[in-house]
Amino acid sequence: MTRSLLRRVRQRRRWAVEGAAVLVCLVVLISYLATRSGPAPDDDQAGPGGVPVGARSPGLPAADGRTGEAGPATPGLRPRQRPPSPEPTPTPSASAPAPPPAKPGAPALTVSRGEMPAIVDLTSVGARDWVHWGEHGGRSTNRKRSGSGEIIDGGGAGRRVGWDGNQEYVRWSDGTPERSTNGSSNGVYACGAGNGFSLAVAGSGEPRTVQLYAGIWMARGRLEARLSTGGPASTARLEDPYTSQSAQFTIRFTVPKGARLLLNWTVEKVFTQHCGNVGLQAVTVR
Repeated sequence: MTRSLLRRVRQRRRWAVEGAAVLVCLVVLISYLATRSGPAPDDDQAGPGGVPVGARSPGLPAADGRTGEAGPATPGLRPRQRPPSPEPTPTPSASAPAPPPAKPGAPALTVSRGEMPAIVDLTSVGARDWVHWGEHGGRSTNRKRSGSGEIIDGGGAGRRVGWDGNQEYVRWSDGTPERSTNGSSNGVYACGAGNGFSLAVAGSGEPRTVQLYAGIWMARGRLEARLSTGGPASTARLEDPYTSQSAQFTIRFTVPKGARLLLNWTVEKVFTQHCGNVGLQAVTVR
């Protein structure tokens, strides 16, 4: 074999090797691109490490400090927002089935619970009498000017503390010592299991309707209603382990003149070490 022919054979062999190497590189590149052709995680659906936003391992607390059951809670959560509502939608008390129609003048008692309206006009709702607590601290009260005086504050266990953070507002135009206000979020509260408020409403032999505007914070509140004459009694509850909640309790009763409706609004259970409590804003009678 001549020297020129040998040179051409070696050159062709080198081209063949280089061509094979280029082909292998192309195959590797195509395989790599194929593995990257799937859709990338959506930024709105995935978090760090590709875990969907909002997903969490069982047993881990959520971001707001809640767990799957009503247990230790984190104070300071925002109260739930309530839209304005001219009238509440009462729900029957679970412990008090509807009684049969009572004879005229016979002792009678029913209790229901509904959502508290965003604004309550005590002058309008309390045609006979009303009382508001906490406008200027824990010992402050305002009453209906020239009211019937049927609402009696019987005290209650625990220290009363004034506050101004109620979710709903009350207003009045016939009060004393403060004649009027366009909107007050003030009230009073009492901390700790067993503490709360004792109230009474005098009877007259005629049917009366009492509205109790109250709330709780990281607690279960229990409203006990009974008649001083004995007979029917009823219990209603309001609970929120995580934040605050307000309600309107509607009590309809009839007792003879000289007898009373007796109300106890107390803390039945607390869900925090930071003063789980029941609150009281106002009571009206019509």
